[in-house]
Amino acid sequence: MTEPYSDAAGLVRVYPAHEPNGTGLVWAHGGGFGAGDLDMPEADGVARALAARGTTVVSVDYRLAGEGCRYPAPSDDVIAAWTWAADSAERLGIDAGGLAIGGASAGANLVTGATLRLIEHGAAVLPALVVLAYPTLLAVQPEPGPELRAALDADPDADRFGPDAVRGMYQDYLGGPVDDAPLAVVPGRATAADLADFPPTLMINGDVDELRVSGEVFAATLLAAGRDIELVTEPGTTHGHLNRPDLPAASISLDRIATRLAALPIRLLPSRQNTPTP
Repeated sequence: MTEPYSDAAGLVRVYPAHEPNGTGLVWAHGGGFGAGDLDMPEADGVARALAARGTTVVSVDYRLAGEGCRYPAPSDDVIAAWTWAADSAERLGIDAGGLAIGGASAGANLVTGATLRLIEHGAAVLPALVVLAYPTLLAVQPEPGPELRAALDADPDADRFGPDAVRGMYQDYLGGPVDDAPLAVVPGRATAADLADFPPTLMINGDVDELRVSGEVFAATLLAAGRDIELVTEPGTTHGHLNRPDLPAASISLDRIATRLAALPIRLLPSRQNTPTP
């Protein structure tokens, strides 16, 4: 059963874990910054699946970019949801060491940028883990290598994220040119120094997905910074496989996420699932 909580101003939907293991995940769906909702499989389906595997999920209904709504509004909403979840962790049955943040596609961008902002501003609680599913992290990304380029050419339905489409998506998010965009908007530009304090990260990329390139750039920078980065390319997938729950690869990726969450250093396993009063 899910509940919207009024003390988060309707910003989140909470999915209590069926058999709580003390972990929690603040989750942001994708949709190119300007689309998507809490009922899409990438939001609701992911949250239900992880709750069934022991993690309480806080799904974020962030404002969508468009006329009258640009950066930093969606990022601010993710930070507000994170802060609420951290403040509410005990009553949600989430251990202080077991709260993670994650997202898919543009949602993965939002949680990466939000994490950088939390670090910059000295937040009291930082994510124990960052989960990035097929993230977009660069407005202008490198050309895919020959193998990926050939795979994209062989599957026109998968080849949806060329340079113009990606740049346009970021311009819509910013409401202007991307050349001087803040790092929180284009985390793929980060240097190793920028990521010196970035939390442990699990990144699951699509196989035949041009956005995979920006994820790989960010993962390489995390590695150069000496951070804990687990990088997986899910075989046989295109972009957005978590939004297709009928695909076996979706369950495989969800198992990867659940396993990594369950391995977080829980200090005190809750004896029961607590829920806040709306």
